Amino acid sequence: MSSPATRRCFAVDLHDDPVQIARYREWHRAGGPPAAVTEAIRADDVRELEIWLVGDRMFMILEQGDAYDAAAKAARDAANPDVQAWDALMRSFQKPLPFAPDQTWVEMTCIYALSEQPSSGNPALQQG
Repeated sequence: MSSPATRRCFAVDLHDDPVQIARYREWHRAGGPPAAVTEAIRADDVRELEIWLVGDRMFMILEQGDAYDAAAKAARDAANPDVQAWDALMRSFQKPLPFAPDQTWVEMTCIYALSEQPSSGNPALQQG
């Protein structure tokens, strides 16, 4: 049985151009990213990665296992020409968030979790 995953969330914007956003979506369809990029993600114990889009704002959920090492992944990605080409292509669509002008995919901080909220004691509101 595998260990539980750690969830991290990130945000970035796309350039507000419907044609470019449609192209970005097309690149991310099933089978769209190069196989080498998908394999590089999986090889670093990324268990799940989802990108959600609304308007020109994107939200990424990354679930990583215990073997995930961000520094080691960054080094491997920097040495992988397929990952570098993919990253350069994707950055051409992306626009940094206003408060992080030198970054893409800014990590977000969780400020609310239902699982951390106290129960009211009302059986109708409790799941069982």
